[in-house]
Amino acid sequence: MSKKIVIGNWKMNPLTLKEAEKLFSGVAKEVSRVKKTEVVICSPFIYLERLKKIRTSKIKLGAQDAFGGDVGAFTGEISSFMLSSIGVRYVILGHSERRALGENNNDINKKIKASLSALLVPILCVGESVRDEGHSYFNLVKTQIEECLAGVSKNSISKIIIAYEPVWALSSTVNRKDATSADSREMTIFIRKILSDKFGSDASSTRIIYGGSVNEKSAEDFLKNGGVDGLLPGRASLNVKKFVEIVKICEALK
Repeated sequence: MSKKIVIGNWKMNPLTLKEAEKLFSGVAKEVSRVKKTEVVICSPFIYLERLKKIRTSKIKLGAQDAFGGDVGAFTGEISSFMLSSIGVRYVILGHSERRALGENNNDINKKIKASLSALLVPILCVGESVRDEGHSYFNLVKTQIEECLAGVSKNSISKIIIAYEPVWALSSTVNRKDATSADSREMTIFIRKILSDKFGSDASSTRIIYGGSVNEKSAEDFLKNGGVDGLLPGRASLNVKKFVEIVKICEALK
């Protein structure tokens, strides 16, 4: 059985390398005795290689995006193979903040295949912008999953993490609302059904995690009652105390 996982998404933070090293080192010190929980930090590209040099066996590095090709004339892009070559092991793909910049399911599909080829663990983000009374948001998430995972083999599905992040719950969303563990559980059950229909029993070990402004106050409820295998905190991952508390909550669960 796979370990529970806590993945910190730093987004475009912090402002300087010095701050990044301080934040990473602070977390590394506090999670040194963690045994049952996998801890991942997804920092901006520019900090990854430097953070890799901070000695810790408890934190794995992740990126926040990667290009859908391996190498070539793609100014400004970074490939999964490049990330893998410096010791990165995870990559967030399809985050709503990337989709808002024009990224579509076909783009994400290419990125997932490229990351798998580079032996990275893709973290596929899915989630609806609004919850309507007609429940059409289920179809939106289904389309995201089916199109983003088109052509992915049954042998590969267990290597992918699905992150459910309802956009309406993100801290960056105007007039945001708090999501509940019941919202998470409802969608997690639905996602597992989609994966089972598409990939059969091979998808039974695929981890599904929850994002959506999760913090140290809501972590336990989502982990116990949200039907998830871990969490993807954003803002809370920028605070050593808050992020470590989330990890410890996860670690304490049976």
